[in-house]
Amino acid sequence: MRLPVRYSLMKRLLLSITLFIALHSATAQFKNIKLAEVNTEVYPPAGPSIAINRKNPDNIVAGVDKDRAIYTKDGGVTWSETKIRSQSGVSGYPALISDSKGELYYFHLTDPSGKGERDESWLDGIVCQKSSDEGVNWKSSESFGTNAGKDQYRVWPAVALKKQDLYATWTQFDKYGARDTSFHSNIMFSLSESEGKKWSDPMRINQLSGDCAMGANTTMGAMTAVDAKGRIFASWANKGAIYFDRSYDNGRTWLNNDLTIMQQTGGWAMDIPGLDHCNGLPVLVIDNSPSRYHGSLYLVWADQRNGQTDTDIWLMRSGNGGDNWTTPLRVNKDKPNEQAALPAGQQGKHQFMPWIAVDQTTGYVYVVYYDRRNYDDLQTDVYLAYSADGGSSFGEMKISESSFVPEPGFSPEHINIAAHKGEVTPIWTRLDNGKTSVMMCVIKDADFQKK
Repeated sequence: MRLPVRYSLMKRLLLSITLFIALHSATAQFKNIKLAEVNTEVYPPAGPSIAINRKNPDNIVAGVDKDRAIYTKDGGVTWSETKIRSQSGVSGYPALISDSKGELYYFHLTDPSGKGERDESWLDGIVCQKSSDEGVNWKSSESFGTNAGKDQYRVWPAVALKKQDLYATWTQFDKYGARDTSFHSNIMFSLSESEGKKWSDPMRINQLSGDCAMGANTTMGAMTAVDAKGRIFASWANKGAIYFDRSYDNGRTWLNNDLTIMQQTGGWAMDIPGLDHCNGLPVLVIDNSPSRYHGSLYLVWADQRNGQTDTDIWLMRSGNGGDNWTTPLRVNKDKPNEQAALPAGQQGKHQFMPWIAVDQTTGYVYVVYYDRRNYDDLQTDVYLAYSADGGSSFGEMKISESSFVPEPGFSPEHINIAAHKGEVTPIWTRLDNGKTSVMMCVIKDADFQKK
């Protein structure tokens, strides 16, 4: 009996958001907060990750390369910072998540010697750190994923709803960055049933290996999503395609053959003018909310099916555990380029490096990405798209207060976003006057109706 009421509320919210976008699409409407900026003493900030405490939404924690945890306990009014330390060292690539009890987890790669790429032990494993005091202090576990002589890279976590089991997927390289085709990359999976203290032996879940050259033929972007029944779903990219796998027994067994669910034109590694490197890696999430879209899987990625001068953001949804997917929906609403009509030297309108979040209390879907629709040069904005109808349609708005222009060497790695109880927290990296910084903003559903 409650479903029609909830559906009506969702329709009204989507309508109000759409009207808001029509009136205010040209100007950012939310205060941008600078969380980190490069200086002479710290590693340049990049690759941000963010989590909202699922027990206390006023507690938001961000991870920034390579060893910074930045947190607020008052909804973003004031922020504090702590350094992440580990006996196995810290080489960055933070990934944060919160469980339903309010425990926070910070995953990162290892650097035992502290010498980075100069030492063979660099990237030899993964560490999961836990905070039980809203990001103030972090307790490090022993590293996991170690496999002598191999390198571990780009870990991303998920957490089960009921048992609080933790899941991690990542890419294992025979040798990170190697051009030799005899070296391979594969997708690994591990789980913890002890709140991150101990982890299972890593399991390879992909059938088709990639190379190690960190290009489109490298197996990358592994993510998991866990439904209310504890079923685990995984996705990644390799050789111009997006792959999908699943386990119904808590990760013990997976499909005999990975499912190719989408061709990714141009592959996940793409050239975007001004960026040192860029990716369109797929991001997988699931709706475990009480909404009418409960159980839906969402996959978002970027590709260049409309040409190398017109990168776009795409989304598709599955309502039956990945057996079938909707036709890809183009999320960004700028007009597609007609390449034959492009003036000489003009860059296309690129949207790139997306991330997606689902508010598990409402079922609303949010996608954040870099965007150049408003310019004919390298100026770059950040946009937020959102849907209240299960990803069938999206409204958009610019959330960066000003554009920035990337310069050679700028590598944002990825963008990120979290959503919980009507609060949305996109986070991104930008460059101004040669200095990188990490920005975010705090958006509430109620703010859309106030504007």
